[in-house]
Amino acid sequence: MLERFMSRSHVCISPLHLCSRHPPTKLIPNLHVLLREMMQKRSVYICLILILTFLVLMIVTPKIPQSQDYHNFADHRQFLGIPNALNVVSNFPFLIIGLVGLVLCHYGNYFKLRLQGEIWGWSCFFIGVTAVGVGSSYYHLKPDDASLVWDRLPMTVAFTSLVAVFIIERIDEQKGTASIGPLLLAGVISILYWRFFDDLRPYAMVQFVPCIALPLMAILLPPMYTHSTYWLWAAAFYLLAKIEEAEDSAIYNLTHHVVSGHTLKHLCAAMVPVFLILMLAKRTVETQRVSLLKTWKISWARVRKDDIIVESCEYSSIPVEEQR
Repeated sequence: MLERFMSRSHVCISPLHLCSRHPPTKLIPNLHVLLREMMQKRSVYICLILILTFLVLMIVTPKIPQSQDYHNFADHRQFLGIPNALNVVSNFPFLIIGLVGLVLCHYGNYFKLRLQGEIWGWSCFFIGVTAVGVGSSYYHLKPDDASLVWDRLPMTVAFTSLVAVFIIERIDEQKGTASIGPLLLAGVISILYWRFFDDLRPYAMVQFVPCIALPLMAILLPPMYTHSTYWLWAAAFYLLAKIEEAEDSAIYNLTHHVVSGHTLKHLCAAMVPVFLILMLAKRTVETQRVSLLKTWKISWARVRKDDIIVESCEYSSIPVEEQR
C-alpha cells in the first residue's frame, strides 16, 4: 500500500517545493536571464540619473566663460627662437611617455592585458597622453582660445578612457568596453560646446569628475589586479600639478624667475602616466579581490592588536613586590 502511494506521488527535492518532474537545474538559466535583465535595468537607471543630474547642474549653475587671463602665463621667456620656451619644452615628456606606453600595450603584450576592452582603453589613454605632448606644445607657442582646443582635446581622451578602464576592471567588463566610445564622444562634445558657446561647464565635469571618482573607486571597489596604490600616487601627482598651475606666478617669483608653476605642472602631470606604466608592468591578477579600504582596515586592526600584545607583555614583565 505504501509503495503504491509512493510511486504515484512526486517527492519534493528542494526548499522551493520543486518536484522531481521539474528539476531545479532547468530553472538556473531562467535565473541567469532574470539577473541579467535586472543588471541591465540598473545600468539604464544609473545612466538616466547621471543624465538628469547633468541637466539639473546645467540649469541651476551659471555659465562659465573662458577667461582670457588664463593665457597670460608667468614665464614668457624665449630660448633659441622658441616663445614661452619652458612651457613648450616641458610638454615633451608627455610625448615620450605616451609613445612608450602605447608600444608596450601592443609589443608582445608586455602589460599582459587579458581583455580586449583593456587593450582599447589603455591604447586610447596613451594616445591621448602622446597627443597632449603635441597639442599642449602647440598651444604654448601662441596661447589663445583657438590653440587651447588642441591642448584640451587630448586631455579629455585620456580622462574618459581611464574612466572606461576603471569600469572594465572594477565593475563590469562588457559595460566598460561598451562605454569607451560614448565616454570619448562626451569628452569631444564638451570641448566643442566650450568652443562654440564659450561655456566651460561640460568640460569642467569631464575633467574634474574623474579626478574625484577614480581615487574613490580605487579605494572602495575591489580590484581585478594588484598594485592598486599606484592609482593613488597618480592622483596625488595630478593634484599637485593643479596646485602648481594655480600658483604659477607665485612659484615663478619664489624661485627667482628660474621656473614657473605652469612648467612644474607639466612635469608633475607627466608623472601620472609614469605611475600607471609602472603599475601595468608590475601588477598581476588579484586572487582575492579586496578593496584598498578593507585592506587598510585589516592592516590597522593587526597593528592595534600587536600594540595591545606588546603593552600586555610590558605590564606582565613588571615585578610585583611582596607586601610585608
